[in-house]
Order: sequence, then structure tokens, then C-alpha cells
Amino acid sequence: MSMTSSGLDPALAERLKRDSYGLFPAVVQQFDTGRVLMVGWMDDEALHRTLTTGRATYWSRSRREYWVKGDTSGHVQWVRSVALDCDGDTVLVQVDQVGPACHTGSSSCFDGRELPSAFGSPAGVTPPPGAAGTDQDPRSASIARTGDSDDDR
Repeated sequence: MSMTSSGLDPALAERLKRDSYGLFPAVVQQFDTGRVLMVGWMDDEALHRTLTTGRATYWSRSRREYWVKGDTSGHVQWVRSVALDCDGDTVLVQVDQVGPACHTGSSSCFDGRELPSAFGSPAGVTPPPGAAGTDQDPRSASIARTGDSDDDR
């Protein structure tokens, strides 16, 4: 089997759908709980490194360089599995996360960042007290902008 210039298997490379910069999102999930930890960006080389080293590797859009999660912080992501979604435009990376995943120190980049939203449920199901969207009109809620970091180390 021949390899692409990145070293990625050509059959896999052909299945990937990338944006205009050659990137695709990587949804990162704790392997044993299913908790979503973060979303990073990869290109073919970052995916190849992830698949062959067992360490999650991403492309930093702001610094324009590769980074291996945990090389600076010590908060390593040990890869357990990688899957390509049905459209070929996103990968799911299941990891064993060491320490917090977020550069803010939170265990997940989504901790404390819930947006007000309506509570969807089948007919006859009452939303729990305090469920999102039950106490206020979501259009009137103010949304705090959080940092735009795509690449803690």
C-alpha cells in the first residue's frame, strides 16, 4: 500500500472531506464515559501522527503549527480509537485524558458554557424544574463570549 505525502493511507485520505484550508474538525471524547472534552482541528498530517503515535495531534489555526496535546501542559490525550463520520468531514477521537482537557483548567472545554435553549421533549413529558428555556425567553439572554483559543498545549 502506498502512502500520501503526509504518510496517511491514500484510501483514508480519499474519504476525507476538508475545508478550504485542508482542515477538518476532530471531536474529542473521553473513551470510557463518552463525555465530549474538546474540538480540535486536524489535517492529513495531524491525523497520520495521531494514528501512528497514539497521542492526539492537532493543527493550530492561530499559530499555524502542529501541537501534541499535553506536550507543554502534561495533560496528555492517549488515543484509544479514531473514527471517521458518515460524511467524511469530521473525526471522533476517543482518548484517555490525563488532567483537564481545556486550557482554562476545566475538565472539558464545554464546562459552564451552556447556552439558553428551548427544552425539547416528546408530547406529555414535562421539562425538569430549571431546565434550559423554561424560565426565560432564550432570545433575551445575554451570551458571554469565551476565549477563542483552538489550541491549548
